[in-house]
Amino acid sequence: MNVRLGSMEDLMKLKDEGNKYFQSGDTDKAIECYSKVIKTCKDNKVLAVIYRNRSACYLKKENYANAASDASKAIDVDAADIKALYRRCQALEKLGKLDMAFKDVQRCATIEPKNKTFLETLRRLGAEIQQKLKTTFSTDSRVQNMFDILLDDEMEKDKREKAANNLIVLSREDAGAERIFQNNGVPLLLNMIETGKPEMILAAVRTLSGMCTGHKARAMAIIHMVGVDKMCSIMAVDNEEIALATCNLFQCINDSLTGGDKREYGKEEALVLDAAKDLKTILLSLLEMVGSKKVSGNGRDQALNLLSKNVPRNNKKDKDNSKTLFTIDHGLKKILKVCGQVPELPDQLPLTENTQLIASVLLNKLYDDLSCDPERDNFRDICDEYIKSKIDPNDMDKTIHAVNTISGLLQGPFDVGNALVGRQGIMEMMVALCGSEREVDQMVAIEALIHSSSKMSRASFIITNGVSLLKDIYKKTTNEKIKIRSYRCAYSSGGDDYGLRQFAEGSTEKLAKQCRKWLCNPKIDTKTRKWAIEGLAYLTNDADVKDDFVEDETALKAMFELAKSTDKTIMYSVACTLVNCSNCYEKKEFLPELVQLAKFSKQHVPEQHPKDKKDFIDKRVKRLLKAGVISALAVMVKADSSILTNQTKEMLSRVFLALSMDAKDRGTIVAQGGGKALIPLALEGTEAGKTKASHALAKIAAISNPEIAFPGERVYEVVRPLISLLQTDKDGTENYEALKGLTNFAGFSDKLRVKIVKEKALPEIENYMFEDHEQIRQAATECMCNLVSCKEVQDRYLEDGNDKLKLMVLLCGEDDEKLQIAAAGALAMLTGAQKKLCLKMTLVTTQWLEILQRLCLHTNSSIQHRGLVIVYNMLNSDNSELAKKLMESELLEILSVIGKAEDNPKRQGAIDAARECLIKAMDLGLIKPFSSPP
Repeated sequence: MNVRLGSMEDLMKLKDEGNKYFQSGDTDKAIECYSKVIKTCKDNKVLAVIYRNRSACYLKKENYANAASDASKAIDVDAADIKALYRRCQALEKLGKLDMAFKDVQRCATIEPKNKTFLETLRRLGAEIQQKLKTTFSTDSRVQNMFDILLDDEMEKDKREKAANNLIVLSREDAGAERIFQNNGVPLLLNMIETGKPEMILAAVRTLSGMCTGHKARAMAIIHMVGVDKMCSIMAVDNEEIALATCNLFQCINDSLTGGDKREYGKEEALVLDAAKDLKTILLSLLEMVGSKKVSGNGRDQALNLLSKNVPRNNKKDKDNSKTLFTIDHGLKKILKVCGQVPELPDQLPLTENTQLIASVLLNKLYDDLSCDPERDNFRDICDEYIKSKIDPNDMDKTIHAVNTISGLLQGPFDVGNALVGRQGIMEMMVALCGSEREVDQMVAIEALIHSSSKMSRASFIITNGVSLLKDIYKKTTNEKIKIRSYRCAYSSGGDDYGLRQFAEGSTEKLAKQCRKWLCNPKIDTKTRKWAIEGLAYLTNDADVKDDFVEDETALKAMFELAKSTDKTIMYSVACTLVNCSNCYEKKEFLPELVQLAKFSKQHVPEQHPKDKKDFIDKRVKRLLKAGVISALAVMVKADSSILTNQTKEMLSRVFLALSMDAKDRGTIVAQGGGKALIPLALEGTEAGKTKASHALAKIAAISNPEIAFPGERVYEVVRPLISLLQTDKDGTENYEALKGLTNFAGFSDKLRVKIVKEKALPEIENYMFEDHEQIRQAATECMCNLVSCKEVQDRYLEDGNDKLKLMVLLCGEDDEKLQIAAAGALAMLTGAQKKLCLKMTLVTTQWLEILQRLCLHTNSSIQHRGLVIVYNMLNSDNSELAKKLMESELLEILSVIGKAEDNPKRQGAIDAARECLIKAMDLGLIKPFSSPP
């Protein structure tokens, strides 16, 4: 659009062009035209009109702040500009400024006192303002009453609990949060925290979270009123619930300060704009918590989680990784200190079972967020310096701290850990520590060897220099913790080469049996039994081992119980084992021609183990379900987000999909919480993982009652994953099952139909109605049939310039009966809801009458009934020419034959519909009444 803006004539042309774009629905182009005029035009009256028009565009785009601003500029020129006044009123109402909106519509009603729209808006806004005032006054008294109850030590416990819950709920609504804040709420919440009672602290922290959510100004005020140090001291207490709640408070504050607040502050913006200082203070305080002895294990976990979630970039396209660089400079050594802790030694930091893995995950994320070699070199240098400072031949405690730190790096940024292990003397020191008299030295050293042995060069070193020592430890030690670790180390050092496996005493099955024995021994601690599961994660690659394992229900249940325990470091190994047992790993597809060529040239061709065939896999899946795998998976999905890595999520998604293959098992999955657990897996993780989880959701959604499978608001969260499967890069099975799931949802409630439409699923569904594949085309048509009762969908069929209605009419003429039922059902509902479509369907194709007659003559009563309903809708469309044309065709004879038929329960719907058509035709005077009753 290259228009030279030299004259008023040019400007008016551009203005008219903008008007055309607006009328055609292209608001972006209209705004572009109007903005160009505004930049050049000097005539205030013309500018007022343009501002008013652009205000209408912004209203349509739901950009209410700009809409109000443009309308104000038009009103500045002409205070009686009624269109601008009303548009500003609409925008202000949407912005929640009801009193200002009321004044504008009041002026409109004064200028045009008989305008019904203005009078109705005036009445409605007046009622809303009164209600808001009433609510405000009642909310203020309720807030005060809640605090009175909570801070009264003599008040009954159940009343205090109810008041706490009410306060939390109120804080989650913006108006409620504001009333709490304005009514001296923050000091009162601090008083609740000072009581020291866990339930009071929890209620106060959760209320503060609600108040900080999505409101930058309020969040900053609360930071300064409560203090970052105070929040950190609350998170540091040895109470998992309080630590988690305070972590959520910090997250709400971070989200609000970094873009979670979408409000338009206008002139107030300058007061709340710069949150950088507060964010830096929070970051430094969290890093301080990581290495502090005063912080509990739960508090340290949550500090690490917050760093893991908020420091590295979410999108690598964002060039700014300054937060990561700052964290490395000010906190890397503190994180390494956590990795190096040995709980069995005195004077260590308080930890949970998960702390060190969370620290490793954070190290990996920080290293992965670095963007150039100098940054990576700096990271490695800090780690190297830290390790060197801890190795002391005269202080064994410091030395094993260094070895444990290397273990932490090997579980995080492996390249950094591997480089450190490769330094001269490090591997020798680890092997030497295995021969120490202290059991703690042996355990730390063997664990470090396990983590380092995944590299073949390290494994070869262990085989050459340490196997005899490991065997000796394995045979002599009475400590099961060391026995399992030494076995695991020697086994993993062999990798996939069976010839290198040092403890393969006859068979892999024997080794697996030993692992199952350790797994089922409750006297062994969780951390040690984890190594038995790690062994099974390797061993279950063998089909005989996995088959024996699923037959051992006691071992399966023991693994599931461990998966549900507070030690979440076990999840990856459990997920690997389940993937192997259900055969849902990524399989290589070999072209038959290449297989034949390999056989011809006498090359090795991988062959499927007999126990990896479908019937064996199905039996294993049934056994996993019987042993309670779903409840274990549901608990694993709820795990701390930093430990639940994307790779683990993908494996869990694969397992869920394998478990949901048989429709008979889906009820069990739903009953044990599988439907709920799948939702987060479908929304976050790797693309492959999200697709697998979405596919499992589609399978469940296709045959389940949505209210039962996904209770409450969760059902609306399932819609987006289902729609993601409609993309063209997904395979046909995924497309088909997603359509079936959406069909079920669309038939369930109007709210779900609206949600599907809002998520922009219609174009994808319409595309699949053109699909050559019969089942996919049928599923798409059935889905559309359930959606056409939605007003937005009907509007799409009313639009000109597309073949939507033509396609639906032509699909009614297909031979596939299920497809005909869906298409005819959709057409019956469309013509019943929108009379204009009755005439339009006769214009889109010349075959309409022939198709309609075929429907009415169909032997399938369901199809016939739908055809007759379409005929009735056309007779009832207030178009006499169309009705006359129908009755002059063979349809009259068809209707007469069906209508005169004797009542028949199997075809009664069609018979009644034909009679209704005949009665309507008589009412229209197109036919004479019957001489005798039918």
